Order: sequence, then structure tokens, then C-alpha cells
Amino acid sequence: MEGTALLSSNGVYVPAPRGNPALRLLCFPYAGGGAGIFRLWPQALPESVEVVAYQPPARANRLREPPLRRVEDLVAEALSVMAPMLDRPIALFGHSMGGLVAAEAARVLSARGRVPVHLFVSAKPMRRPSSLLHKLDDASFITELNRRYAGVPHEIMQLPDVLELLLPGMRADIEALETFGEVKGELTCPISVFGGADDPAVSREDLEAWRGATTGPCRIRVFPGGHFYINDARDALLADVSATLAAFARHRLGSEPAQ
Repeated sequence: MEGTALLSSNGVYVPAPRGNPALRLLCFPYAGGGAGIFRLWPQALPESVEVVAYQPPARANRLREPPLRRVEDLVAEALSVMAPMLDRPIALFGHSMGGLVAAEAARVLSARGRVPVHLFVSAKPMRRPSSLLHKLDDASFITELNRRYAGVPHEIMQLPDVLELLLPGMRADIEALETFGEVKGELTCPISVFGGADDPAVSREDLEAWRGATTGPCRIRVFPGGHFYINDARDALLADVSATLAAFARHRLGSEPAQ
């Protein structure tokens, strides 16, 4: 059964709490995005899966907090505030910059002996960006962000006061992305790597490079759409995620002793 959505002040959003989940899916948003982008995801996932999304500082209910400018700091805070949710098996999903945060979180958890059951990386190359956007002035930063990623919604562009509030968080996220080296050490968990067929920022070759990040199985899937295919192809994406997680949940529930 689903409960009432929970949004804590310290960065944890549970859009549909489950009474006794078989596993939790930890979700990390793209640069400038917030946990709310995962609001509807529980509707498409099995009842046995609980979605737990990270709300970084400098957006939504944490808008007035200073942003974090390093991936390591985002991972450390996310895993700290999500610590009470780690009492079940976990999978991780991240889109764009969130994919890097999810992968690094998977590495940190694995080093602690908490190997995730699955890692989903979406629209994120392993390589570091070749040019630095976070050093540009505001106007150039927004222009280049839109050219490369179509990253600022049109309606926000029409609201300069709102854009001014969101810019520090967006700029900090891009700085974190551009200053992070690489996920250090091989993972052992299975990885699904997703991308958009028309994404100008992430090629098929970029997606394939993730095969070298794990000793476990790695599969690649490309959906119709661009960098934000997760909006246009959401149903197909969530069907894939759902099937992957449902298989694990069935196996876990089937292996539990009868009460």
C-alpha cells in the first residue's frame, strides 16, 4: 500500500512510501533538477519497490541553502541523509549529472560492503566534459547549457527572477560535474546504461564505455529522444526499470522463509 508522500528538510523525498518494500530505488536528479522529477515514478514500479529521491541543496524546499560544488560532497550528504533507508537491498538511478552521483554512490556503498543490486546510469558519459561551462558569465552559461543539453525549460527562461534564484544551484551542479575525475575502482553490480537516440551530448560510444566500470553484467539501451528522453520516453524507460527490479524482488520474496 502507498502512503502519503514524505519530503524531509534534509534532502530525502519519498513520493509513495511502501509498507514493507523488498528494495529501495535511490534516485538522483540531473543538474539543476530536484527530487520532484521522480514524483510519478512509483505509479509505474512494483509495489515491492520504494522510490527514495535525493533533494540537493539550492532547489525546491532547500532553495536558500548553499549549493554543493563537488560530486564527493553530494554523495556524502545523500548517503548520510538516506542512511535510515539503507536497511533494505538498494538499486540506484541517476540521470545526466545524477548518473555520475549514482555511480559514485554505488562505489562508496560497495566499499562499505553494501553492494547495490543494480545501477541505472542515464545520459551520462564516463569521460569528463572537454570544455568548462561553470566559468562562463551568466548569459553565456545559460546559452551554452541550452545548446548542449537543452537544459533550461522555456517557461523558466521567461521568468528572470526565478532564473536568478535557480542559477547558483545550476552553476554549482555543472561545476561538480566538470571537476570530478572518474569513478575510481571497478563495481561488481549489474549496470543498465540508458541514453537518448538524438542526444547531442552523449553518444552510443559514451554509453558503451560504461562496460568497463563493472565486473558484473552491463547492458545498453537507447530510447527515442534527446538528452531529456526520460520525459518523452518515460513509459518505456520505467517499464524497463520496473522489469529489472521486479525480477529481483520476486527472487528475494520467493527466498524468504514462510512466516
